[in-house]
Amino acid sequence: MQVKLNVLLKTGVNILIKVLFISSLPVQALVNAKVINHEQQSDTSSAHHKWLKQRFSVQHERLIPIVAVADMFFSCNQERNIDIDTYRLIDLISVMDKNTLAEKLILCLGNDSIQSDIAINFGLLGCFHQQLSYLDNIAREKKLIEVRQAMELLSSEERKKTFSRCTTEQAIHYLQ
Repeated sequence: MQVKLNVLLKTGVNILIKVLFISSLPVQALVNAKVINHEQQSDTSSAHHKWLKQRFSVQHERLIPIVAVADMFFSCNQERNIDIDTYRLIDLISVMDKNTLAEKLILCLGNDSIQSDIAINFGLLGCFHQQLSYLDNIAREKKLIEVRQAMELLSSEERKKTFSRCTTEQAIHYLQ
């Protein structure tokens, strides 16, 4: 009985010391621990994305331009209301014929080329719309306003690179 009590006391003291030690850590150390944990999760996620790319590289390469066109058309149509139908991005990517999608984008862009800053901006907004789809409508719209403000600060080249990365990640998402 005495041995069990000593073990409990030692365990209790050890726990108390750990609690006191943890509670005395600076907040920055806890933040650093969260950052390290997030980086480890990102490494795992990154490894999973790399595996997906290798496993489905042909499908992935074919899907990226469809995703890019869908993103552009989605946002263009939301802003310019060219098509009376409203579409979900997933339907544009996985259901609509790619030639029909391309024709709709050309019609929506009008005099703007697919390589124009306007088209890239539409693409970025479409891509971020999908990335923020887990948010409710009000929160998503608020975030999209922030995205628009951030886009104004980026050069044309930076927006193109961001759009390229975004569509690559989006294509991976649709392969899963």
